[in-house]
Amino acid sequence: MLPSFLQPSGRQLESDPTLPVDAKFIHSNTLGRSIAHCLWWPSKSAEPPSTVVLFIPGNPGLLAFYTNFLSHLYKKSSANLAIFAHGHLGHNPAYGVEPPYRHLAIQVQAAIESLDAVTTEYGDQIKVVLVGHSVGAWIAMKVMKERPHAVSASFFLFPTIMHIVKTPNGRILWWIFRRPFPNIISRLSVLARLIPRAALSLLFPDYPPEQLRVLQSLIHSRQVILSALTMAGDEMKTITALDEVHLAQDKHKLWVYLAEKDNWVGEHRDTILREFSDQQHSVRVIQGCNSIPHAFCISASQNTHFR
Repeated sequence: MLPSFLQPSGRQLESDPTLPVDAKFIHSNTLGRSIAHCLWWPSKSAEPPSTVVLFIPGNPGLLAFYTNFLSHLYKKSSANLAIFAHGHLGHNPAYGVEPPYRHLAIQVQAAIESLDAVTTEYGDQIKVVLVGHSVGAWIAMKVMKERPHAVSASFFLFPTIMHIVKTPNGRILWWIFRRPFPNIISRLSVLARLIPRAALSLLFPDYPPEQLRVLQSLIHSRQVILSALTMAGDEMKTITALDEVHLAQDKHKLWVYLAEKDNWVGEHRDTILREFSDQQHSVRVIQGCNSIPHAFCISASQNTHFR
């Protein structure tokens, strides 16, 4: 059921045919043999898939936030499509990483290795479709730049792909991503374990029970908090101007979904719209309504609306 590049995690999900196989991906020596949490939805056909969707999450990159969304996508997909969701290194409590492997550049390399594994497994004829949410869209752009011939198409959902530090949220939160705050905040995970789930449900009323469990796993893990904040600090420094030359080369492969209001995009929304709405190319841009937020995968109602 699993391709050779994935190993079973030992964790069993519910016996629902639309739910994925819980798995892990062991990366190369270059990435310290770090383990990434993965989810795999196999082809419904008896034949190997002809298309693989490679999903790259936002930050924090806990795949459990996206299970419902991706399961619905799988349910609606053709029989010869498989979905491979690859979590960020250090963003799952079960798989620790050494400090050098928490950074944004490493996450890009990890995504490239996951793409290479797909093409090695299924050959050059396989169609790979990248789907990136938030900073996952920026990572997908980098993957396309490094492996232009291996990617058939990319979908950017609520993309944070330019000047994140200058967005409304970036202007407010930038300081917590700088030393020593990631280390200090991550140590508070010990105190977070004292917060009952009932209290969390009051603080986050839009979260359904399964998403509250994911949130708990996040705030209870010092490693995940530190990895997410370290990566976010890199995002503030690294994600600046759009790579217009590269985008011009790949516009024919791109689809973009932008929220009406997104505080991780802010005033750059108009710039992104101009860049991606060139009528001379086949890029598709969808402007979402106000009711669908950046973190669309959290609320069940928003998730359904977005789908």
